[in-house]
Amino acid sequence: MRKLILTLAIALFGIGVYAQKYAFVDTEYLLKKIPAYESATQQIEQSSKKWQKEVEALNAEAQTLYKNYQAEMVFLTDAQKQEKEKEIVAKETEASELKRKYFGNDGELFKKKESLMKPIYEELYNALKGIAESKGYSAIWDRATGMIMFVNPNIDISDDVLNKMGYAQ
Repeated sequence: MRKLILTLAIALFGIGVYAQKYAFVDTEYLLKKIPAYESATQQIEQSSKKWQKEVEALNAEAQTLYKNYQAEMVFLTDAQKQEKEKEIVAKETEASELKRKYFGNDGELFKKKESLMKPIYEELYNALKGIAESKGYSAIWDRATGMIMFVNPNIDISDDVLNKMGYAQ
């Protein structure tokens, strides 16, 4: 029994000697306290609403064209029907392209978010990095997202793992 307690004490002491310091932050809390973030969020929301209205207006035009087409269909010749159908498809395509332009993966909304938020996130990261270095933290986790916000590169063992697996650096 004494050996077990002694072994546990030595193990805990040994772990304590090599223990790393970690910290947590709450980025939701931090960002709410940064005036530039609130301003950027409002600008993004205003642009998003404006662009959404434009897309919805084009979709409404396409819907009106379709309803008119359905009401007039019995009176139209085949050539007129084809012309109206092309007009409807063109309006739907225009709405779809506008939506992609504004809200697509590389759309205006993405670009606006990146241009407004990137400086804020960089400032936050630099503050976290500075605190981590000055207080000796090995890593800082974000409670809001569960993501690691900063990791001291000195504790990265990726090259050691490659060497152990037999792959050269």
